[in-house]
Amino acid sequence: MTYNNLLFESGEGIATVTFNRPKALNAMNPETARELKDVITKCINDENIKVVILTGAGDKAFVAGADIVTMQNNQPSQSLPFMEQGHEVMRLIETMPKIAIAAVNGFALGGGTEISLACDIRFASENAKFGLPEILLGIIPGWGGTQRLPRLVGMGIAKEMILSGTQIDAKRAYEIGLVNRVCPAAELLAEVRKFALKLVSLPPFAVKMAKYSMNFGYDLALDNATRLEIQCCAQCFSTKDQKEGMKAFLEKRKAVFVGQ
Repeated sequence: MTYNNLLFESGEGIATVTFNRPKALNAMNPETARELKDVITKCINDENIKVVILTGAGDKAFVAGADIVTMQNNQPSQSLPFMEQGHEVMRLIETMPKIAIAAVNGFALGGGTEISLACDIRFASENAKFGLPEILLGIIPGWGGTQRLPRLVGMGIAKEMILSGTQIDAKRAYEIGLVNRVCPAAELLAEVRKFALKLVSLPPFAVKMAKYSMNFGYDLALDNATRLEIQCCAQCFSTKDQKEGMKAFLEKRKAVFVGQ
């Protein structure tokens, strides 16, 4: 697929996907969502890619929500496919066997916050802004915000943000656990890439099992969740990387994982 609204590059085990509609503050529309699904699927199927970084073009926005121009006159039957499309892509990002990092370089509003929530890890520039302002437009978050935000920061803070439509800055986002790190704007991508390079050498099957156990065990009763963890951990003992990791530990050397 040729991408009109995304930039894609990969190397050293890292794929960088850039939302590239800077004149529209990288706002999401159905075409961009289709492109995002395609590029994430490409990353999943490329065994050379271990980490996927999502960021925005320009210095103003990561993704400043949905493109209201394309939505304002919609009826429910017209809006439903876009909501379903968004949920499908968010779940694809969340559950893929690669590590997803959001490099939030400006406004992450509505769908922008929701995309970051679907990622495993979130870095933000000092000028980043987060928010789910849909209530101010007469709607509610439709790409998972009402579900993922409470799970990440707690119900009280999530309700405060969603019911008021309030935006918060990167410092507050860090305080409530919405982002993992805050960086100077000029250093954001370099810091994210430096962190990603540390993750590239990890054993991919163990990464896959760790994500699977967390993603699918989170809402289970504890006994069921720990049973899932046991099964995922046991599966890791079928890999060459497990043998190499433990052998390297005993030999007091750095492990060299081969992805098998």
